[in-house]
Amino acid sequence: MLTKEQRAENIEHRFISQKRIFYILFSIFYSLNSIAQCAMCRASLESEGNKAKVEAVNDGIVLLMAVPYIIVGVIGFAIYRMYFKKKSA
Repeated sequence: MLTKEQRAENIEHRFISQKRIFYILFSIFYSLNSIAQCAMCRASLESEGNKAKVEAVNDGIVLLMAVPYIIVGVIGFAIYRMYFKKKSA
């Protein structure tokens, strides 16, 4: 049986670990200006003169790029939680 101090330390350690994971994920996915188009796509879209279409394609590419990273992150977090649940039980 764990004492109150050990339980508090355990909870604090988990909170720090979760906070660290949040900061890592935030720093990976946060960007102020991302240019996702290749040179050929950009040239063909900009030749039409439609800036809204260029930005929409850019946003779509960034969204498609982010989804696999989010999925891998969720799976990694689930594995991480299962590992520490088994350790504490």
